[in-house]
Amino acid sequence: MAKKSKNKRINVVYSTNPDFDYQEDDSVEETLPMDEQKLYIQLDRKNRKGKIATIITGFVGSYDDANDLSKKLKQYCGVGGGYKDGELFVQGDHKKRVGDYLIKLGVQVKFKGG
Repeated sequence: MAKKSKNKRINVVYSTNPDFDYQEDDSVEETLPMDEQKLYIQLDRKNRKGKIATIITGFVGSYDDANDLSKKLKQYCGVGGGYKDGELFVQGDHKKRVGDYLIKLGVQVKFKGG
């Protein structure tokens, strides 16, 4: 399911000109195959009330594909998580598990932090 956008118009909020054509943003991001993805995994506790989350960044693709990958990671680790602001996240310290799962999918994985 694609992320719903209320307004795809760019550069103009309102125009009184009756002949004005709005520019629309119709760019569709194409998802790279898993063997061409390069993802970074790190742990984070900022803005999470001290609780740890495993963050996966660097995913190149559509919102739907990122959501599907997030769902698979959550099921594999047996925890909550999601996709928000261009980052996939899994609740808890699952850095090693997530890395192993992504390597099985053929993704090039880099670990950030200690």
